[in-house]
Amino acid sequence: MSTWADDDGDLPPPPGFEDVRAGAHAAEIADIASQLGGAPAIGTRADAVDAPDVALKSEGLREEHAGEVVKAIVDPSTPYASAKSFEDLGLSAELLRGLYGEMKFEKPSKIQAETLPLILMPPHRNLIAQAHNGSGKTTCFTLGMLSRIDPNLKAPQGLMICPTRELVVQNVSVMERMGKYTGVTIASTADPKWDNTNRNKIVDQAVIGTPGKILRWMRERQLACNNMRILVFDEADHMMATDGHRVDSTKILKHLSMNAKAWQVLLFSATFNEAVKSFATKVVPNANQIFIPATELSLDVIKQHRVAVNTVEAKDVLLKEKIFPLCDKIGQTIIFVRTREGARRLHASMNASGYKCTVIEGQMEHADRDRVVKEFRDGLTKILIATDVLSRGLDVSTVTLVINYDMPVEFHNPRSPNYETYLHRIGRSGRFGKKGAAFNLILGDSERAICDQIELHFNHKIPEVAFNDDVTFEKVLEDAGLMSKEEAL
Repeated sequence: MSTWADDDGDLPPPPGFEDVRAGAHAAEIADIASQLGGAPAIGTRADAVDAPDVALKSEGLREEHAGEVVKAIVDPSTPYASAKSFEDLGLSAELLRGLYGEMKFEKPSKIQAETLPLILMPPHRNLIAQAHNGSGKTTCFTLGMLSRIDPNLKAPQGLMICPTRELVVQNVSVMERMGKYTGVTIASTADPKWDNTNRNKIVDQAVIGTPGKILRWMRERQLACNNMRILVFDEADHMMATDGHRVDSTKILKHLSMNAKAWQVLLFSATFNEAVKSFATKVVPNANQIFIPATELSLDVIKQHRVAVNTVEAKDVLLKEKIFPLCDKIGQTIIFVRTREGARRLHASMNASGYKCTVIEGQMEHADRDRVVKEFRDGLTKILIATDVLSRGLDVSTVTLVINYDMPVEFHNPRSPNYETYLHRIGRSGRFGKKGAAFNLILGDSERAICDQIELHFNHKIPEVAFNDDVTFEKVLEDAGLMSKEEAL
């Protein structure tokens, strides 16, 4: 088997990218996967499955999972010191005013304190960064862009690439607030001003957009890159994935390499799978790297269990008779269903039985999705049924229980587990330093094999709770810190 050293002898793998634990059981996982060869696919047709909506990210910072930050520095002689305050970073008075006055920050978060010096200090090396959502990543790359821009030069100098229009809108809003006093102007692909009929050259210093439209601006020479100093990929795992925007991202990198003089690349994401990590380190060479192991962020504070059932209807019974009656005691609950139709069916079933809950899925209008999320954030609803449109980014401190009604699987191969989605799903609980619990509802050999592979991949046991074992159900919630002994009596 080839190693990192075989593939790229100049640099060691990024810290944490070796994934000693995740992958240590590859043979066992392959054996389980082989058992699925003749098994029926889980769920319904693939076109009814939602991708995560990363625009639902919270702006709040979460320091409770900020474990040890591991760094790999290309040039150890470069003196990168952790920043105790924003003043330590040599920022302009205008940027400091935006951070304190508009963003209401008091000091850098842990990830910011370690990462911002790597971005802001000469020689402005490339950076690959992985840290959990809510850790302050957006501030890192937004502040990095603003600090590299000369407001007196009326030309594009910073470019940020995002996978969705919604994330473009969100990041524009953050940059407008943070850079309010700098005089930096922003052009974005979400701005109606830049519709397909506008062929004017872009003179704004910061450009934020989705890859397809950015490439069109480049091809049609609307976006000149000769003064570009910094390129940011937000949600870089999406941008570099083969089924994401890899081709467009590579074209953008190539265009800048041919036109810009000296520029810095920043890749930020909450997760990177092995293939994306390998690709990222090749297309962004000589990069400093910073890493917080994702498995340590969630798995250790969330009690995970599995419950075997023999029919889909039994999953509904389990919710109605075992779990829902406890929800008033344990805070808010999110139930993840694989398909839109499955989410709607479960919602109708629960409402028909008198259980008040709401549903969110990707076919809903944006206004309706925003309303459902706001009601849940405000505590007006306690139980939310969701597809994976909600698997990333939603931060609600009172979510203490996550239920995988359907196990997460790969979009194009429903017999293969989606490890990152599992991590993101169960990470909706256990937020802000609180404990959480996750129940995986297992129907048949296919879902059992999926759960077994997830258990082995993360080297983290997922014990089984018997369907009819009421005492154990309450004991699980008590051990997870979600129910006191008095409540369980």
